[in-house]
Amino acid sequence: MMSLPLLFAIVIVVLYLANSLNILKEYERGVIFRLGRVKQAAAGPGLIWIFRPLDQIVRVSLRQEAMEVPPQDVITRDNVTLKVNAVITLRVVDPTKAVIEVANYIYQTSQFAQTTLRSVLGEVDLDGLLAHREALNIRIQTIIDGHTAPFGVKVVSVEVKQVDMPESMLRAMAKQAEAERERRAKIIHAEGEFNAAAKLVEAAQLMATQPMTLQLRYLQTLTEIGVEKNTTIVFPLPMELMNLFNKTLTPDPALEKKV
Repeated sequence: MMSLPLLFAIVIVVLYLANSLNILKEYERGVIFRLGRVKQAAAGPGLIWIFRPLDQIVRVSLRQEAMEVPPQDVITRDNVTLKVNAVITLRVVDPTKAVIEVANYIYQTSQFAQTTLRSVLGEVDLDGLLAHREALNIRIQTIIDGHTAPFGVKVVSVEVKQVDMPESMLRAMAKQAEAERERRAKIIHAEGEFNAAAKLVEAAQLMATQPMTLQLRYLQTLTEIGVEKNTTIVFPLPMELMNLFNKTLTPDPALEKKV
């Protein structure tokens, strides 16, 4: 028969071992402090023994985390006031530094992101912000990543999520877009007129070499008019008669000189 003190001691040992046993998942790492001093390499994943109270463990996740930057008031280079927010994706690459070097790496990254977002977008004008958003995202990511690298955090991506503009600016942009469309329409119409005029000049030059083509074109036009159901009556006149009529009305330069 096992004595009561021995049974009590066995229960204490079993509870201590169960409390010292830690299972870390594949995406987790454990930073172990022994007597207040940290081990150089983070432990995990798998089964980890912690000898309490000499050891303490801090769990750190290595998965990517999406963090939304609150809307920031930004004044662009051309003095336009905007509200801009962004989404940052980050992950821990060095769990030991993420625990030792900074108290809360998510809060720290958020503060860096807010200040960087205001400073970078304040250096460009509104058109540059709307047209070159991808380049601005890369620039913001590079700056934030430079701040977070010392405490073991990697900024994977930065995306400017939404740009809120005043109503007056939206109306002005709508008018500008409408004026731009009208300008393009006028240019296209003018180019069409120019091309049509150039083709007509070429056709006139070609017809001048062969006078019969003008007569054929005249007859073709009469045929097209006759096909339509209308009340127009057309009396064709020979082109030779028109030429003779023109010569009769035109004075002779030789006779004018004699007079």
